[in-house]
Amino acid sequence: MRHDVRTGRTARRGRKGVILLAALGSCALVAASAAPVAAHGGGGPTRYVALGDSYTSAPLVPRQVDAYCARSDHNYPSVVAGRLRAAVLKDVSCGGATTEHMWKPQGVKSPQLDAVGRNSDIVSVQIGGNDIGFGSIIGTCAQLAPQDPTGNPCQRHYSASGVDELTVAIARTGPKVARVLRAVHDRAPHARVLVVGYPDLLPDDGSGCAPSVPFATRDFPYLRDTGKRLNLMLRLVARWSGAEYVDTYGPTVGHDMCKPAAQRWIEPLQPASPAAPAHPNAKGEEAMAGAVLERLWHRHGGR
Repeated sequence: MRHDVRTGRTARRGRKGVILLAALGSCALVAASAAPVAAHGGGGPTRYVALGDSYTSAPLVPRQVDAYCARSDHNYPSVVAGRLRAAVLKDVSCGGATTEHMWKPQGVKSPQLDAVGRNSDIVSVQIGGNDIGFGSIIGTCAQLAPQDPTGNPCQRHYSASGVDELTVAIARTGPKVARVLRAVHDRAPHARVLVVGYPDLLPDDGSGCAPSVPFATRDFPYLRDTGKRLNLMLRLVARWSGAEYVDTYGPTVGHDMCKPAAQRWIEPLQPASPAAPAHPNAKGEEAMAGAVLERLWHRHGGR
């Protein structure tokens, strides 16, 4: 009987031990998921590579650290890296970059994909705006506005053939972005790949604010919808390519270039804060960093 009692007690202690270990394991999992990001390969630094165009590089936002690419050390990749645990940032974003510059040099700069390697833990990609001709679109719409200030001369211009040229350009850019993402996955098979969308540039309700932003009244909702279509394309391509999409449009609604200077995170065509025209200022870059960090922290969230 004594042997049976001891066996029973031993069994109960064993079951308690199993339960305790399981509880500790659950706590460890919770703690791990709450951490901003785990470095690949254990205790080393988190290696973060940022690819992108001027919305990533943040031209004119202080402090500029790369004159050729108009890159700030307060752009969203720098803010993200500063808040991650033991992160090492390699930021090769460059103003004017297109998907082509992922593989080809951009002037004196090497192809951006050269920065991505097997030891990369996080790779963010914000690209596509220059592929659809973002800068020329803004210039064209501003030039056409005086022809019909209350109408939609820009929309008519881009739809003169019977098909909206900007919608077509977005559709044609999708496969280019998908090719970039495949190349990132090939070079960094263990990395988390984030596709960062573009922020809200114009009032989400479709209202206008000419002459401070010199577009025709009905072109404001047209250009807003064009931006939304670009972001939708990026979201879908990210999903199809096994990447994670970072929504920066939603968090920046209400801070577009039509808002008062103290409220806006996107500067108008004549900036009042240090930033390029129609680009995020320091507050806008901070907001985009917040969106990226939220995605990193919610590791198991939906794409």
